[in-house]
This record gives sequence, structure tokens and C-alpha cells, in this order.
Amino acid sequence: MEKAILLATAASLCTATASVCQRLGARSNETTGFDVWLLFRLALRPVWLLGVASMILGFAFQLSALRYGALALVQPILALELLFVFGYLAVAGSRRVTVKRRDWLAAAAMSAGLGLFLFLASPSGGRLHAAASSWWLAGLVTFGVVLLALAVALGPGNGPGASRARRAAVLGAVTGISWGFVAAVIKELSSHLSDGLGAIFSNWSPYVLVVVGAAAMLLASHALAAGPLAASQPGFTILDPLAASLLGVFLFGEHIRTGIFDLAGEALALAVVMAGATALSHSCLILGADGDPSCLPAGYQAQGHREQLRKLTLDYQPADAPQGPAGSRPRNPATGSPQL
Repeated sequence: MEKAILLATAASLCTATASVCQRLGARSNETTGFDVWLLFRLALRPVWLLGVASMILGFAFQLSALRYGALALVQPILALELLFVFGYLAVAGSRRVTVKRRDWLAAAAMSAGLGLFLFLASPSGGRLHAAASSWWLAGLVTFGVVLLALAVALGPGNGPGASRARRAAVLGAVTGISWGFVAAVIKELSSHLSDGLGAIFSNWSPYVLVVVGAAAMLLASHALAAGPLAASQPGFTILDPLAASLLGVFLFGEHIRTGIFDLAGEALALAVVMAGATALSHSCLILGADGDPSCLPAGYQAQGHREQLRKLTLDYQPADAPQGPAGSRPRNPATGSPQL
């Protein structure tokens, strides 16, 4: 069990590192629309490629952890990813916006709530394969959710002046859902691994995995390029395992605990997650990306206030103010500034 805990923690750290590196690589490629070439541009940036390598390493650690521990043990530990991301933001974030105690509490609440839900639900059992009709339904619903999210985040009315944090949050949420669908396809593929290469490549799952995996990577790139990491990361961390668990129940007939106390605990855990998400939505890590003046340090606020007053002083002139010989405003002899 100790090996499983260490490996799962390493997986969380690697995936958090991947998010930070990919955000560093993508933040200079902000786009207000859907850009199919975004991945190709990002692939030219070493820091983004480092994030991809870290993601692959995290996946390897996760698979290794599952060899030594049950899913109910490993999955809650993976929720620590959100806290590791905030640790990176605290150390290397912008000096204008810092991670505050309430941000840590919100992230901790979301991680703890997700971990508790996964531990209490403990999906188990089920069948190896899902019916074709179920796969079509799950795929169409997921595709519809993706299209709706793209319309909300990148459609008309989401130009350069729109909220960057809102755009990143929506794209982060739909990316998490897409990754949950990718996990379901991986589960289908894994059931054929022991049957040989012929059985693997004669099945539909590896080809669908390539397509949906690339689409999920493109969505993640848009989410990371859209706005602050604090806005997109909760969607990555929270909705990925929740979507995967829901698809596991629907597609593979997995069972979750449904006793009275289990359901009450699961509902409480989700409420904690929602409370943490609500608190985080008011964080300056998110609001600061849209230029909220209340999120700037005192020095920046004072500077901004002075510049605003100066602009008002220069631009404002009463209609009946006397004009100078050249049509200029009369000057105050004491200060030299235009008289109001």
C-alpha cells in the first residue's frame, strides 16, 4: 500500500507540473476562437513539450500505482493535483496577484471533497465491454456537450473584451469531461490487451482513442491558452474522474455504493467540492486576469487611481469654461494644470 501511495502522489505531482508547463507555453497564444493549428504552434515551444512529457510520466506513475493499490485508494490521492498546482502558483506566480489563505482553503476543499466522493463511491465490478448502442449514445452526448461549451466560450460575444477567466473555466470543464470519455475508451481497449495484437487492431477502440485523445489535447490547449490556470485546472481535476465514474456506471455497469450513509456522504462531498469552486471563483487568481482593480496590490491600485484622475483632469472641461487665445484651456498659475 505504501508503494501505491507514493506512486499516486508522484503521479499527481507530474500532472500538476504538466498543467503549469503547458500553461506557460500556451499563455502567449491566446485565441478568442477555435484554432485547429494551436497544437502545432505549441509543439514548437520547449516548455509545452516538457509539460506533455510530464503528463506521460504521470500516466505511467498512475498505472504503476494501480498495480500496488486499489482504485479506491489511488484515485483520491490523484485529487492532490489541484493543491500541487496552487503550490506552483504560490512559488512562481505573478507578484501582482498572490495565492491567499482562502485560495488554499478553496483548493483544499475541492481536493478533499473529490477524494472523499471517490472513496465513498468506490466504483467496482461491471462488465468488460459495453454495447455499441451505449457507446453511440455516450459519444453523441459528450460531443454535444463539447459543442455547447465551445459555443459558450468561443462563440459570438466572446471577443477580446470578454472574461478570460470565464472562457478558461468553461473550456477546462469540458476538457475534464472529454478526458473522462478518453478514460472510458482506454478501459474498453485494455480489455483486449491480453488477446494479442490482432484482436487489438481489429477492434474500434484504438482508432477512436487516437481521435478523441487528440481532440481532448486540443481542448486542453485552448483552455490553458484562454486564461489563468486557476480557472481551468479545477475542471481538469474535478470533472475528469467524475465523468469517468459516471461513464463507468452507464457503459460498463459498474456499481457504486448506494447505502443511505454512503449516498449522504457522497452528497456532502460534492457539496464541499461546489463550495470550494464557488469560493475559488471569487479569488484574485481568477478575477485578476480580467483586470479587477480590487485584486491589485495597494501600490498598483494607487498608481491606477492617479492615472485615472489625471486622465479625467486632462479630458474634462465644462461647457462654459473660458478659452485661451489658441482655444486652449486656461491654466492654474499655481499648478500649471487646466482649471476645472
